[in-house]
Amino acid sequence: MGDITYRAVEVLAAADLVACEDTRVTGGLMTKLGLDRPLTPYHEHNAERARPHLISQLKDGKVVALVSDAGTPLVSDPGYRLVRACVAEDIAVTALPGASAMITALQLSGLPNDRFLFGGFLPAKATARRQALRELAAVPATLMFYESPNRLGASLADMAAVLGAREAAVARELTKLHEEVARGDLFALANRYADAPPKGEVVVVVAPPDDARPATADELDDRLRKAVADGATVKDAAALVAAETGFPRRDVYARALRLFTMGEE
Repeated sequence: MGDITYRAVEVLAAADLVACEDTRVTGGLMTKLGLDRPLTPYHEHNAERARPHLISQLKDGKVVALVSDAGTPLVSDPGYRLVRACVAEDIAVTALPGASAMITALQLSGLPNDRFLFGGFLPAKATARRQALRELAAVPATLMFYESPNRLGASLADMAAVLGAREAAVARELTKLHEEVARGDLFALANRYADAPPKGEVVVVVAPPDDARPATADELDDRLRKAVADGATVKDAAALVAAETGFPRRDVYARALRLFTMGEE
């Protein structure tokens, strides 16, 4: 509650209707603030049904405030569809600055912040999760993900397999009483959380790939051997080495197949 701004309180007090993820959570906040405004649920399960009513209220000149249970609306929630609907109807929209776990985690991570990419939640299934990570492996930016505490260990293990020993940070319960940030390389963090899932909301921040000089053929082979020795599959090793060196993934994978399937050259 301490993260709320004066301006946010003013907007909530003046709103004709407050759209929120959970009316119980927002109702508790409103009570603590001494405010009494009408609440209506707006979340991923009812957004399609609820949106027309909100648009109708806005067209009638009402002021509607959209809030999330925690953090900033539109970050990994359905709020952006409401904004798109407002834009399509030429309805004025404004946004208030406020708490964001993603940005707070980036600030606390100690990792480069001049360029970053927010990947939201990774897929729950391992195969899809690794594919998503392979698609991001060569992005020259710090990567950020939200993750469920129960999947954190598996996700970190997949990140280590695909992205290698990059520096990373795991931040949880940000700006709350039990805030914690763990830093280390992906392998170390994967080991830390393998059998000890944390409590609370989690953000994972991963350093960008190293900017290195072009690798020689022998160096490519050495990198591939090391990745496989560390537990990566041939396909994941190729994706990792391609991301580290900037070589086309297809070429590195072809070399890896020759190296491991057809024998040493």
